[in-house]
Amino acid sequence: MEDGESLRSRSEEEAGWQQAGHPPSSILHPLREHPLRQPFWLPVWTLAVRELVRFFRQRTRIVGALGQPVIFWILFGAGLSGSFRAPEWAPEGMAVSYQEYFFPGVAVLIILFTAIFSTISIIEDRREGFLQGVLVAPVPRTALVLGKVAGGAALALIQVGLFFAIGPLLTLAGVAPTMDWTFTPASLAAAVGFAALLALALTALGYVIAWPMDSTQGFHAIMSVFLLPMWLLSGAFFPGDDGWLSWVIRLNPLTYGVAGLRRLLYPEVTLGTSASLPPLGVSIAVTSVFCAACLGLAVALTRRRTSRDAR
Repeated sequence: MEDGESLRSRSEEEAGWQQAGHPPSSILHPLREHPLRQPFWLPVWTLAVRELVRFFRQRTRIVGALGQPVIFWILFGAGLSGSFRAPEWAPEGMAVSYQEYFFPGVAVLIILFTAIFSTISIIEDRREGFLQGVLVAPVPRTALVLGKVAGGAALALIQVGLFFAIGPLLTLAGVAPTMDWTFTPASLAAAVGFAALLALALTALGYVIAWPMDSTQGFHAIMSVFLLPMWLLSGAFFPGDDGWLSWVIRLNPLTYGVAGLRRLLYPEVTLGTSASLPPLGVSIAVTSVFCAACLGLAVALTRRRTSRDAR
């Protein structure tokens, strides 16, 4: 039961309401005055797990995101091995096969494909009404960004880890040449950590592209004219040490992701530097800045309130 003081304060508030002609702010915005007390990471975790559940329920996505890059690695490696010329940064006297050169690029391609497929769900969620429900929920919009990006990055990391395990097995099966694998537990952990950073960056980039779009066809068009050329001009498919391509490769932020992963996968081999293979420290720094910029832009776009949020 309420005491006399609380009843008196409520009656005074109601009297002021009647005089002003509108209800107080505590009634208009109850969540602002009395927000739900819940951990910030709870919606992040929920949205990330949702991405994982959706992915594993759609088995065709697993085949497409992992199978196509593996086929590329086998077929391009077999077809271009005879005409491949070792890049400038290759050590003297070291015979670098094309499939050995192409291996880190395929790993980045797997991360890129997974980022593309996971962020397409933003367009589908808006069309189905799920995104509108999340936007009006009493949770920060930053949690929406982190949940979607973390879920997509986790999927990319799982698949690139499977590729790291499948690669040596393909050499044993005879479909890939023998490569000088120099994995150690420390180097493998460093490569997986760098792959996680790159997965966050590319998933956030896919989020930024998908957020203002209404159709999956438009997203696929952007993928064809922007994301795939971005991967091709990263030193993943060909070195590109000479000519005007070297400047394009140098300006491409994905170049530093491919180069960093390449150096971490072959830590015992002394690799030189060139336009397509910058030093490890520079690669980590540029990839970190690229990741932070994409995440910041994704949060800014999501916080911006437009009529699109109600659609």
